Amino acid sequence: MTGDQIAQLTYLALLGGAIAFWLLVQTRGGFGRLAQYAAVWGLIFLGVVAAVGLWGDIRQTVAPQQSVALDEGRLTVPRAPDGHYYLTLEVNGTPTRFVVDTGASQVVLTREAAERAGIDTSELAYFGRAMTANGEVATAPVRLESLGAGPLREQGFRAWVNSGEMPESLLGMTYLNRFERIEITGGELVLTR
Repeated sequence: MTGDQIAQLTYLALLGGAIAFWLLVQTRGGFGRLAQYAAVWGLIFLGVVAAVGLWGDIRQTVAPQQSVALDEGRLTVPRAPDGHYYLTLEVNGTPTRFVVDTGASQVVLTREAAERAGIDTSELAYFGRAMTANGEVATAPVRLESLGAGPLREQGFRAWVNSGEMPESLLGMTYLNRFERIEITGGELVLTR
């Protein structure tokens, strides 16, 4: 157990002891009443534990899921709860989630995304350099067979694979510049050809 876990366990034990002491003082001999209070507090405790354990699932249910509307040369992407725009495109036929990054000049894949798309990352030459918020990282150029969604698909698209750790692949300006119009309106990113 870590120090934080021991501290949390100690806190819960002290809280439980305080509640138990209060119950004993309040009931003073009334065992039935004590059992009722214990049951109520036990159910409250279980409810809180369940809510904390299921918080990720609850948040996904309450927050609307993102979707991409693709029609007539137009991609519409709703803003995520974290304020970013995420777009799932197919890389060599494999769905890949990108964060739309107008500050990135290139399309940059994580190693994991590149491997899922059939790229052997162990054979790449990481001679490129990119400046990120976490400092400089090595990158390797790749040519993707295809990149896009539905009829908005690019063939033979040049991208980069990042040698460092990245939570998401980046959809930079080399892809975004292929659209005639890029606008953000009403909490949506709209890309129009």
